[in-house]
Amino acid sequence: MRSGDLAEVLAIEQHAYASPWSQGNFIDSLAAGYLAFVLRDAQQRLQGYFLAMKGVDEMHLLNITVAPAAQGRGLARLMLDALCRLCRDEDCAQLWLEVRVSNERARQVYLRYGFAEVGLRRAYYPMPPGQPREDAVLMSLALEEAA
Repeated sequence: MRSGDLAEVLAIEQHAYASPWSQGNFIDSLAAGYLAFVLRDAQQRLQGYFLAMKGVDEMHLLNITVAPAAQGRGLARLMLDALCRLCRDEDCAQLWLEVRVSNERARQVYLRYGFAEVGLRRAYYPMPPGQPREDAVLMSLALEEAA
């Protein structure tokens, strides 16, 4: 992902989520040097993206999104496969993420992939004005088991 991708990324982000990341969130992530990749189809249309932050011996998935029109085609799994390869290249033993409690579809994707639900972060996600913050399920994948 490069700054030139951000207009397309933001269009998908705003279409996919009620509380999307802002342009500033993406700019800050790129400036911080986080892993940031886009997935394009043969016609170079953006289909998805992910951003992850490396720790000492672990990786934290910050955002993974498949364009709503491209969902159900295995693209999330494809991006998770790519991220796990990057994690192994970086000698990471664990991959962590948070997912909204209400996002059952994503939770099932992660569980099928091999992630375990290991905790709950109360009031983690912002919501539209006037609504309470949403809890997040903390999930972890042991990378040696996902090989």
